Amino acid sequence: MTTLAPRQRGRGAETVPRPRRRLLGLVLALVVLTALVMLSVMIGSTAIAPSVVWDALFNPSAHPDQFAVRDFRLPRTVVGLAVGVALGLSGALIQALTRNPLADPGVLGVHAGSSFAVTVAVGLLGVREAQGYMWFAFAGSLVVTLLVLALGSTRKGSSPVVMVLAGVCVGAVLGGAREALQLTDPDAFDAMRNWNAGSITGRPLDVLWPILPFLVVGLLLAFAVSGPLNALALGDELARAQGVRLARTRVLAVIALTFLSGGATATAGPIGFVGLMVPHVARWIVGPDQRWIFAYSVLLAPSLLLVSDVLGRVVMRPGEIPVGIVTAFVGAPVLVALVRRKKASGL
Repeated sequence: MTTLAPRQRGRGAETVPRPRRRLLGLVLALVVLTALVMLSVMIGSTAIAPSVVWDALFNPSAHPDQFAVRDFRLPRTVVGLAVGVALGLSGALIQALTRNPLADPGVLGVHAGSSFAVTVAVGLLGVREAQGYMWFAFAGSLVVTLLVLALGSTRKGSSPVVMVLAGVCVGAVLGGAREALQLTDPDAFDAMRNWNAGSITGRPLDVLWPILPFLVVGLLLAFAVSGPLNALALGDELARAQGVRLARTRVLAVIALTFLSGGATATAGPIGFVGLMVPHVARWIVGPDQRWIFAYSVLLAPSLLLVSDVLGRVVMRPGEIPVGIVTAFVGAPVLVALVRRKKASGL
């Protein structure tokens, strides 16, 4: 009989789940995500029956409910899927790259960098379309990522604590500068109010299409470096001894992080807690293997985003709460519970 392989011995010893169990969990996560996609299309200010959703997709007519499905709810759900994948994967990627379980694009200031760059594009340069300001979002994400990595480096290597402090400081400075720019021209930023709160409301697919190729490239690069990142978690010397090209791995990881975080922010604004919490949940389920953590994050993160978006629609009917606010309410207590478990808080 095959037994679970021990990961460590002694008190609190853990076991690495069998590959079959991991695959079963992955299938279950996919089923949950599929159900949430259906709920996202059906639930809103008014409920729409599954038969109407089916007709809207495969037997279109001029019925008002079908119009709502095709032109509003379905694009919103697709945007939520893409943004959720990008946020979850960027969080898992930055935690693996920095070997810091507290890292995510929000905590390390990456979202703040993207948001500040987009604010400059809109307020000072008059850019109004996603095809224009997405380049600023990418640039802001890249600059802040490199800056925080540099500030977090010491003579003995990267320090997770210093990196978090650097990210918080950089994020606070850029957040204050962004608010100051918005006060100089309130009319220009009035249309961005939902974007600043983190929202997928009213995001047509035309906003997503120019950004989607970068998200796909970021996803492929993230999975390409997931194996080397496993070795990197053991330390630079051991990773080098195993044949890992450290500079190449880090450069590709930073590029992937830039595309994923910058693309998500350009599409939906700064949404926190998703990239911080989801990798912890994935690590709790599958252990420290980054390949499995990335795979689970791709499914769990959009699930969290969609369920938060659905909650935001029904809590204050007929109004709505932006999904970025709901993820903070949902994510904060869950994350506190998770990090108190030794199983979930270590890398």
